[in-house]
Amino acid sequence: MMLRVGVIGCGGMGKDHIRRLTNKIQGAEVVAVSDVFEESAKQAAEICGAKVYTDANELIHDPEVDAVFIVSPGFAHVDSLLAAIKAGKRIFCEKPLCTTAEDCLKVVNAEVESGKHLIQLGFMRRYDKGYMQVKEALATGEYGEPLMLHCTHRNPEVGTNYNTPMAVHDTAIHEIDVLHWLVDDEYESAQVIMPKVTKYSHSELKDPQIMLLRTKKGVCIDVEVFVNCKFGYDINCEVVCEDGAIKMPSPIYPSIRKNAAVSTTIDTDCFVRFKDAYDTEVQDWVDAASEGVIKGPNAWDGYLAAVTADALVKAQETGAIEKIETAVEKPEFYK
Repeated sequence: MMLRVGVIGCGGMGKDHIRRLTNKIQGAEVVAVSDVFEESAKQAAEICGAKVYTDANELIHDPEVDAVFIVSPGFAHVDSLLAAIKAGKRIFCEKPLCTTAEDCLKVVNAEVESGKHLIQLGFMRRYDKGYMQVKEALATGEYGEPLMLHCTHRNPEVGTNYNTPMAVHDTAIHEIDVLHWLVDDEYESAQVIMPKVTKYSHSELKDPQIMLLRTKKGVCIDVEVFVNCKFGYDINCEVVCEDGAIKMPSPIYPSIRKNAAVSTTIDTDCFVRFKDAYDTEVQDWVDAASEGVIKGPNAWDGYLAAVTADALVKAQETGAIEKIETAVEKPEFYK
């Protein structure tokens, strides 16, 4: 049977997901779309021939909608998530789960109380082939325990509306999720070191930044976040273990020899670099829905990301090592 999906949020990313669900994903169809801006919803509906709503709650309670796909702005997620949980609908929610750890915990508690695993969160890097290869190599045990991770998250440039905390909330948030998943651990502390600021930054942005995370098992992680690097969208990850080091492969492009130089393409944005990962995560969500399970990042992962992000933002301000503490222990429901 086809999974009948209602999409909430019809901006650029919402429309991308509607095209993905309509043209690439097997086993799903978009039957309803919703946006507070009716014109955006109508434009999205033209892609898939869906019903149009301007009220997300009406879409959630449509009996012809089996599952809800949330791509609205982060501040609007909590209301849609709580309503969809109450309605018993399966949910795919783009990151963040919510914009505050407090709201994330509300969602976690609501899902636990429902007794059903309903939410998958859109941290697509877990579905990237390179990260998956690193995860698989670690799982063999051949290289011993992981000790350190060295990572970079570089963007060509950002706008003047991008400020220092956004380096955590909009950029490093992906590393926050995927790295603890790679080493199968949770974070204990965070620190941020501020190097010399690039000439391409502005008064409200300290760029680059070095973010340091320590896990409960003692793994030390450094993430270079440099959002005005100018040369490309450059994502790297190396895991140093007791008996070897595992470096994530770069995307495969031809090596070009011309004008007495050898060059290889570097991607320039995340939608190109992680295009296949976006497709794979949504297909996995649709396939898991037919089995009644959630296989990808869940609501607890979203809460952990929010708590960790809060600690990193505090560390940006203090320069000190900040503890990362959850308000509650991880529920058995998510173990």
